[in-house]
Amino acid sequence: MVGKGTQLAKQAISLQIICTLTLSIISLLFSSFPTILSYLAGACISILPNIVFAYFAFRFAGATKSDLVMKSFSQGSKLKLALTLILFVIAYKQLPDHPVSLLVGFAIATITHTLAIIVLSKRAS
Repeated sequence: MVGKGTQLAKQAISLQIICTLTLSIISLLFSSFPTILSYLAGACISILPNIVFAYFAFRFAGATKSDLVMKSFSQGSKLKLALTLILFVIAYKQLPDHPVSLLVGFAIATITHTLAIIVLSKRAS
């Protein structure tokens, strides 16, 4: 079961990265470099916490380690939220000129990840 969850998380994060890079390359034709940089920063604010959460969520396995699984899952959730907040604060301070691009990048990457999880989990079952 954990192997399937780990595989699902890796595939979802991979799709999230591919979609983000594809859209940023296409956007280079229509937008300025600082706007694309803000978009990529917003996407990274979504991607990096997902990687951290996936690591913590699938660190332990088995019925004998149920307490460790729950504790690790909880830690992963807390770290994901904290990391997202910290990255947003840093991004808003470093890239104050394009906040809409930052939020669009975050939203697209987050939606991509959510849809990937839904589609891939339905495909696996």
